[in-house]
Amino acid sequence: MSPERILIVDDDPWILRMVSTLLEKKGYSIITASDGEEGLIRADQSKPDLIISDVMMPKMDGWTMVKTLRSRPELSIIPVIFLTALGGEEDRIKGFRLGADDYLPKPFRFEELDLRVLNALKKGQQARATAQQVAAVPNAPPANATVAGRSSGSTPPFPTSKPVGIHGTLEQLGLSSLMVILEMERKSGILRVEKAGATGRIFAREGRIIAARIEGDAAPKDAKKGANAVYQMLTWTAGRFDFSVVDVDMEDEVKSTTTNLLMEGARLIDEANR
Repeated sequence: MSPERILIVDDDPWILRMVSTLLEKKGYSIITASDGEEGLIRADQSKPDLIISDVMMPKMDGWTMVKTLRSRPELSIIPVIFLTALGGEEDRIKGFRLGADDYLPKPFRFEELDLRVLNALKKGQQARATAQQVAAVPNAPPANATVAGRSSGSTPPFPTSKPVGIHGTLEQLGLSSLMVILEMERKSGILRVEKAGATGRIFAREGRIIAARIEGDAAPKDAKKGANAVYQMLTWTAGRFDFSVVDVDMEDEVKSTTTNLLMEGARLIDEANR
């Protein structure tokens, strides 16, 4: 089995050399770049399992690099750790909002970096495994498995047969990653998410989120449908999910891209945590 590939992007030669040496001793295959522009080229060439990047760099900063990564389907689920001297709360929030998976301020302890690398690689493995499962699910819906509904707020009917799909836990793979994978694979169907006291359903057509519902005693009254339901479900960190392939014939009540939904969801979570 080949070693996992880690791309390190930093304009400080000393940091680049130190982190590369430390991770090489752990058995990882290391690729380096000195700025975000070169980092994108290296990422496209090598498809690394993880990217560790500084933020403030010449030519292209880390913010722009990660935003560009997340816009490219073939690179969008690579986990990213920001390793930077920008340790302020606003900087950390901006990093997560743009799609970083972790944020470690300089100076740092190598033991902590090592642990975060392990966690990020595990998350990346789970994301790739799920993406492969989703890709393997046929797009053609089973017989009698069409979901139709109106945007009036009523819950649309569901197929009585159990369509082909995937399942797992939110601890293994978060909802944001699942939404990116559905968009990347242009899947149509229902993503059902369960946590204690509430059940959410997200309806996708050719990868685009077009509707959502939350039911149950724990469902907030102001977040039971549409984009608000998606934002609420993005706060769920524990629970189970399953995705069923069906032909979704519903009006688009969300009217937003997956990227915009995730960014607005992150902003609302940040505001709630202040």
